[in-house]
Amino acid sequence: MTVHAVGTPDLTDPVQAAQRRTVGGRVKMLVVLLVCAAPVIASYFTYFVIRPEGRTNYSTLILPTRALPDLALRTLDGQNTSAAALKGQWLLVAVGPAACDAACEKRLFLQRQLREMLGRDRDRLDKVWFITDEVALAPELRLATQDSPVPVTTLRVPPEQLAAWLAPAEGQSIEAHLYLVDPMGEWMMRVPADAEPGRVKRDLERVMRGSAGWDKAGR
Repeated sequence: MTVHAVGTPDLTDPVQAAQRRTVGGRVKMLVVLLVCAAPVIASYFTYFVIRPEGRTNYSTLILPTRALPDLALRTLDGQNTSAAALKGQWLLVAVGPAACDAACEKRLFLQRQLREMLGRDRDRLDKVWFITDEVALAPELRLATQDSPVPVTTLRVPPEQLAAWLAPAEGQSIEAHLYLVDPMGEWMMRVPADAEPGRVKRDLERVMRGSAGWDKAGR
């Protein structure tokens, strides 16, 4: 009698096999997505974390970045607004009381000029002024902050909440700086007090170039 080899029977559960195929397909799709996203992730990591030798920043990079908290924001007309509504654009933030002195006016002017100096990238940056008291804004100052192609987003915020997010340089007040916040709501850069506009402009230009692959104008 001749004995023929008998193949091993396929005892695989059809349901389990289908599940394995589904998982395998999802893993492959995830790998493809990671490959596509790798240039964006690498450019962000390289610019904000590695900081190649030979490149100096005038402004101070905040590492790790600080996420935008749920600030109790109100418009000048007293309407509540969500902090999350600020996300989706780069923000150049000024801070101070409504009784804006000469130094405050200088910062607001610098804020406006820096945005305009970005040229075609200016539409990726919004101007924000956080007012830290309940004093009425002078009519002429309110007009000045609104009388431009892109008005300043002016919001009242409790100072203790703001101080838990933004921080000045040692020996400075929180009002002394401009602060740069990325489109995800992460505070990532602090402009020096009494800053030199040209050097801040170069910092902002580097940021705009570094984020061009994943950030576009508009929310």
